[in-house]
Amino acid sequence: MTTTAVGDVRPSQLLWTYGPGALIDLPNLSVVTMGLDRWEVNRCPPIEEARLLAAVRQVLGPQVQRLRMPPVVAEENPNPFSAEAKIGVPVRPFPRWLRCVRCGLLAEFDSGLFSIKENPYRPHETHFLHTSCEKGSRSDAVPARFLLACRNGHLDDFPWHWFVHSGSAGCRGTLRFFERGASLQTEDLWVKCDACGAARSLVHAFGAEARNNLPACRGRHPHLDAYDAECDEEARAVVLGATNSWFPIKLSVLAIPHTGDSLSQLVADGWEDLSEVESEAELVGLLKGFKRRGILPGLERFGADEIWAAIQEKRAGEGEQQVVSEGDMKRPEWAVLTDANPPTDWPHFLSERVPPPPKHASHVSEVLLVKRLREVNALIGYTRVEAPEESSDPDERPSMAPLCRGRPEWVPATEVHGEGIFLRLDEQRVRRWELSAPAKARDARLFAGHRGWRNARRLDPAKGYPGVRYAMLHTFAHLLIRELALECGYSAASIRERIYASSGDEEPMAGILLYTAAADSDGTLGGLIELGKPENLGLIIDRALRRAMICSSDPLCSEHDPAGDRSLHAASCHACAFVAETSCERANRYLDRALLVDTFDSAGAAFFDRPE
Repeated sequence: MTTTAVGDVRPSQLLWTYGPGALIDLPNLSVVTMGLDRWEVNRCPPIEEARLLAAVRQVLGPQVQRLRMPPVVAEENPNPFSAEAKIGVPVRPFPRWLRCVRCGLLAEFDSGLFSIKENPYRPHETHFLHTSCEKGSRSDAVPARFLLACRNGHLDDFPWHWFVHSGSAGCRGTLRFFERGASLQTEDLWVKCDACGAARSLVHAFGAEARNNLPACRGRHPHLDAYDAECDEEARAVVLGATNSWFPIKLSVLAIPHTGDSLSQLVADGWEDLSEVESEAELVGLLKGFKRRGILPGLERFGADEIWAAIQEKRAGEGEQQVVSEGDMKRPEWAVLTDANPPTDWPHFLSERVPPPPKHASHVSEVLLVKRLREVNALIGYTRVEAPEESSDPDERPSMAPLCRGRPEWVPATEVHGEGIFLRLDEQRVRRWELSAPAKARDARLFAGHRGWRNARRLDPAKGYPGVRYAMLHTFAHLLIRELALECGYSAASIRERIYASSGDEEPMAGILLYTAAADSDGTLGGLIELGKPENLGLIIDRALRRAMICSSDPLCSEHDPAGDRSLHAASCHACAFVAETSCERANRYLDRALLVDTFDSAGAAFFDRPE
């Protein structure tokens, strides 16, 4: 089997968009990313992040040994015939059905009717040709644009013969794809059999009648070359390139040191090298090399005997932190962000506490400028048709499809660096606001929408509701993201949120972290930090609240009732509070402007005073 380069994507896209099982729609062909068992693990550099690895093990099992970065070509334009040019992730053409752009022939790419035309110097120009086309031997063949998918993560070729012949007919004649109009809508797209003359419009593959016109799901995983024994989910027609064909399930943490135990954190950060040390004498030589090369700054403050003891403790598993939920992942971060003396000289966490804006000091109790931070993301699975954010309960998520055959021993991960602003709201004020009658009324409306939304999807309506505190903090974060993007020079999609909300019996949390995280310099330009200073942050908050009072879609936006259409947001829309999905941790759900400011439809439920 030969290896051919067919294109390139960024390493981060292999987590967010094009991971195992996802389709990559290249200019001239479509491919599926193969499972992790096909990747060259030696080409994937490891990433050390103990908290994230523990969280991954809670989901996928204790056999997961490492977090690894996707393979990256060191040279920007390597020789196409060198070994360096062969570094990448394995893919194969999918869907298997191709369509000739001239004669409309529909057939599998390995039927002998098509040949592949490679261009080693321009991989993105690799494409298929219909060599026996009656209208020209150089006719291009492109992927058929329709597939089948289900909520269990299965993906299959569209059943063209079944569909055209309305079932499993014996006719296996040549199929042709053609258009009967210029609109390109599904009712104008037709498939015809040359042998028996049967023809059918693709409009019958979608909507309510699709269930009677499509076969049952075969349980296919094309990235694994495998079929599940059975699948009880309904197969649905999807269009190649549609966003609902692959939703990543990720876990992420911020590399924040544990207060009071910096040595354990340093050992965890350098575990890739420290794990190979067999004796204290060998450790001394390694530490000298660290100091000379500037690796793990801060480790020189400890003696070799202390470091050796910490290494042995980590090997024994005593120092590994167990993570069982999202709250447990965020609580150590909250402890560091709210510490009276947060770290100011950590390699991956450099912070400075500043006074809150005087005008909002009664609402915002603390502000921390995080001048340097590191975020690590790990891909643990994916879903199709429905996004995984639709339920916070892992037992109720759409079935998570596997990344490889068997149980994975590693998962792909990326690390990004950036800066951020952390705001902690006054806990006493938040608690009083939560108990007020207007806030409870808005809470009831949001919960009614949540209950209806989950009932429509046959989920337990009592689970998954984050509460009115979360909705208020979440909306506040969105308003600030939109305002910061206008002032700091970053695009809105470059600013992300991390919401810390808890009002249970344990220590309550009420804060937001807005940060940039990018693999290049876009995440560390310094513009966000400048806007976090008291004289600037007060103006940012004022402007964000004033803009939120009136939406260009009002009064429809402010009057939106989540219970009426069983949605997960109230007074919010794309014009006033929604942000890019890569910026939001809840896919623009649980938002309500009325929890922050008075709107046309609501007064009295606002947490903040009316802006001047």
